Order: sequence, then structure tokens, then C-alpha cells
Amino acid sequence: MSIQHYQETYIQGQFANRIGGENYGKDTNIYKFEKIKRAKIAAKKVHPDVELIDMGVGEPDEMADAGIVAKLAEEAAKPENRGYADNGIVEFKAAAAKYLKEVFQVDGIDPETEVVHSIGTKPALAMLPTCFINPGDVTIMTVPGYPVLGTHTKYLGGEVFNVQLTKENNFLPNLDAIPADICKRAKLLYLNYPNNPTGAAATVEFFEKVVAWAKQHEVIVVHDAPYSALTYDGVKPLSFLSVPGAKDVGVELHSLSKSYNMTGWRIGFVAGNPLIVKAFSDVKDNNDSGQFIAIQKAAAYGLAHPEITEAISEKYSRRHNLLVAALNEIGFYAEKPKGSFFLYVEAPKGVKDGLTFATGEDFSQYLIREKLISTVPWDDAGRFIRFSVTFQANGEEEEKRVISELKRRLTDVEFVF
Repeated sequence: MSIQHYQETYIQGQFANRIGGENYGKDTNIYKFEKIKRAKIAAKKVHPDVELIDMGVGEPDEMADAGIVAKLAEEAAKPENRGYADNGIVEFKAAAAKYLKEVFQVDGIDPETEVVHSIGTKPALAMLPTCFINPGDVTIMTVPGYPVLGTHTKYLGGEVFNVQLTKENNFLPNLDAIPADICKRAKLLYLNYPNNPTGAAATVEFFEKVVAWAKQHEVIVVHDAPYSALTYDGVKPLSFLSVPGAKDVGVELHSLSKSYNMTGWRIGFVAGNPLIVKAFSDVKDNNDSGQFIAIQKAAAYGLAHPEITEAISEKYSRRHNLLVAALNEIGFYAEKPKGSFFLYVEAPKGVKDGLTFATGEDFSQYLIREKLISTVPWDDAGRFIRFSVTFQANGEEEEKRVISELKRRLTDVEFVF
């Protein structure tokens, strides 16, 4: 039977208001990632023999390190690893605490009470509001950004206050501009550095200000740090927890998805304030039964070998150099990010004597349709598009070929900036 048939039954009236209530499923809006998907399919249909250069996907282009894969196979074969993991194994917690110490110089993390594993970062962000948000409470989010913490805040009857990340402020939120009444009602502040999609990196001075602000307003800080070890050109990985006082006000979420090419493995951890970690653990215990123990042990192996991430960073840094140089030669103003695999670039206003682009989405759609180059638009705080250097390319020569082809396709028109 069709969806329309079921919309005519009593089921249509039973949906929770948080997902649309009786109007659930009737929304005809097409969201940007679906638009991108459809545009890619249409472009390939019109130009079946032209290579699609996909710089929109925010997912590593390579498999996990062979040592990690081998460790998974070894541990998966052991009968003692077959059962529920619940809130995690001691071996993984200890590896996470050691990783924070060795890579980020975070001292004093107790693996027993201040670390707990998560089945990736996304579920952790979804569960944390359950620990703190009552109806009317506020979560402060940055835009552009990753919306999950805010979505679940709204599900719980809370409110979201958005702070724009602008180029003028180095894509850091201006905490001083948050209204006093919002500060008074706020429970959570969400931060994400290195940032998706801007690629901006935080500084020690900024994190120090965050700690002071959080203490003043009694707000809990949730620092989402999946790209924290992917830094370039001498910039050392920076953890929020390395700043004095950070553990008093919040937690940091780490993931192996981006830094170890382990997106599908779904493994990460929450570390920091022991009361927050305990609350999250209790909520988590009522949501899942833990990640497969063999995956936790393979992840512990990875955390003990940070050189794996260092090699991945070198690759992304090299690709960023190529992409930034190519775009700037065409006339864009592209600046290599301090971290992450994203390059955030302001969209042109149009094509000389031709099309105009009112939004980043307009330009992104043009790139897919006319040039078979896929990017992601971000119009939350200006007309920007996001490139990702996780494009498919096997080795340095192939990387150069892809960027050269991208440049060739973009030089046959004159953009207006």
C-alpha cells in the first residue's frame, strides 16, 4: 500500500509533535543533501561519460589502518568478546585516557570515572540533552554547524539559540553577544573545533574564555572534537580539556571516525567532568547495550598508535594545498584551514555576463549540473560552500590529476566575486 493510503488512517494522527504531528510525512520541502543527491543523479544521466568529482562527502576515502583491521579480526574470533559491552571495557577507557595525555597533553583524566565509550559521536550528542534539558531550557548552538544536540533539545521541549560563526570573528562564536536572558536560561553550549564546515581551529585563549563564561553563567560545555587530531602546518592538536578549569564545566566528545578512517565502526568516547560522564552513562545504559567488544579493542589499538592519524593528516594537508592553490588561481579567496578535511569558501556572485548566484546553494547546484563537481552549500551565515578533500584518489599523482581536472572545468567561465 502507498504512503498516501496510510496517511488516510488513524496512524497519521498519532505522530508526536516533535516530528511534525499529524502533518508528519506531508512536508514537500527538499533538504539540501537530498537536493545534492538528486542533482548528482541528474547530472550523471545527462553526462554519463564525464567523471563526477565528489567533494561534498564528509567521509574518509580510505579504509582503516591494516593493524586496526587485523586487531578486529583477532578479537572478533574470541568467544569472550561475544557478549554485551554495556558501558564499555576498561581497556578502551584506559586507552582513551592515555590518548588524551599523549596527543593533547590532558592530565588527570580518570579512565574509570571520567571516560565512557559511545557508539560514535552522533548518539552521544543525541543523548546528552536528556541529562539536562527540561522544557524551556536553552541549548546554545553555533551555525553553520552540526545540529543533532539542538534537534534533541527541541524534542525535549527546550529551545535553541543560534550564534553565527562569521569570517570576521575567525569563525569563533562571540559569547559576549549572547543576550543576558539566554545566558540565564541556557543549560548547554555546543562547540566544535576544528570546525565543520568552516575548518576553523580554536585557540587556548578562546577556550579559556569559554571556561570563564561557562562558570559565570553556570552553563555546561559540550565540545564535539572529531577532527581535533587532524591539524596542519605545525598546528598542534588542541583539546578543550587541556585548558585549566575545563573539566569543571564540561565534556569533550572524541571519535575515531574521521581521524582513523573508521566511520562505519561507530566508536568514540565522552571524557571530562565525572558527574556529566556518569549522567551520560546512565542515559546511555537505557539506550544501548554498548559497542561490540572486539571493536572497542581494535579502537584501543588505534588510540595507542597516533602515528596513524598523523599519516592521514599529511594526506589531507597535501590535498588542501593543491585545492587552495587551484581555487585561488581561478579567483576564489580560499584559505587553508588549520584542521579538519573541509575547505569553506565564499561563493561567487555569479558568472560574468551570465548567471547570478543569490545563495551558496545556487552556486553548489550550478557546480553539480554544469561542471559535475559536488560540494555542500552553507547559507546559515553567508553565501558559502564546503569542499571536502576526502575525494576519491589513489596516491599523489591521482590527487594532482583530480585537482587539475577541477581547475580545468572552472577556468572556462569567468566568475564574479
